[in-house]
Amino acid sequence: MNGQMTYMENNFDKRLDPTLLVDGAKSIVSLLLNYYPSEFQNQDSFKISKYAYGQDYHFVIKEKLNELLASIQSTIGEVSGRAFVDSAPVLDKAWAAKSGLGWIGKNSNLITKKTGSFYFIAELIIDLDLEYDNATTDHCGTCTACIDACPTEAIVAPHVVDGSKCISYFTIELKESIPQEMKGKFNDWAFGCDVCQDVCPWNKFSKKHQEPLFNPNPKLLSMSKKDWKEITEETFKSVFKNSPLKRTKFDGLKRNIDFLD
Repeated sequence: MNGQMTYMENNFDKRLDPTLLVDGAKSIVSLLLNYYPSEFQNQDSFKISKYAYGQDYHFVIKEKLNELLASIQSTIGEVSGRAFVDSAPVLDKAWAAKSGLGWIGKNSNLITKKTGSFYFIAELIIDLDLEYDNATTDHCGTCTACIDACPTEAIVAPHVVDGSKCISYFTIELKESIPQEMKGKFNDWAFGCDVCQDVCPWNKFSKKHQEPLFNPNPKLLSMSKKDWKEITEETFKSVFKNSPLKRTKFDGLKRNIDFLD
C-alpha cells in the first residue's frame, strides 16, 4: 500500500532490529515534540498540514536530540548512540507505543490521552541499559470518526491506512500527475492532510506548542486562494524558506494547486 514510496520496502531487517542501525544498541529512547499551532490559516485558503507551518522539523529536532545525547554523555559517561528523526528505517510509532507514550489509533497515528496526536516522534538509540516503561492501553473504543471522515477512504480498516490513497501521499510523495479520479476529493488540501487528526476526539486536548521555530511565516496565515494560485517561485522561496514544503518543490505545489482549482 506504499504506492511510489519504494524506500518503505527497503531495509526491513533494520526496521525490526535496531542493533543493525547502532552497534551494541540496548535501548530506544522515544520522544515526542508538540507542533500544534496557536494560529491557523485564513479560511479562504488552500490548506497545508499543521506540521509544515514552521521550519523543517528534521533539523529542529535533530539539534535537540544531539543536545540530549551530549547531556547523557556528560552525566553518565561514555554512551554511544544515534539520533533519528523520521530519517532512517526506524519503527517510530511502534517503539513509541511500546514505551507507553500512547497507543496506535485507528488512523494509524500515535495518540495520547493528554495531548492528542499533533506531535513529532523521534528517537535516541543508545548502548545503555535502562529501566523500561510499559505500553499503555488503547482508548479509541468504538469511535470511527477518522475512518468516516477520510476524504479518499484511505483508512481501509481500523489501524490500516492505504498510503497510496492518502492525500498526503498525492500532494507530497507522488511525483507524477495526480489521478483524475481523485478530483474533488481533496477538500482544498494542497500539502498534506490533517482530517483524520482534526476529527479525533482526543485532539480536543491538543495544547499550543512552545517551539518558536514551528511558528509560521505571517504571510502563510494570510494567503488567500488567489494568492496561492498566483504564487511565484520567488515568493515560494521567501515564504517557505527552511520549510517542509520544499520537499514538494515549487512545481509540485503548483501541480497540487492546479489540481484543486
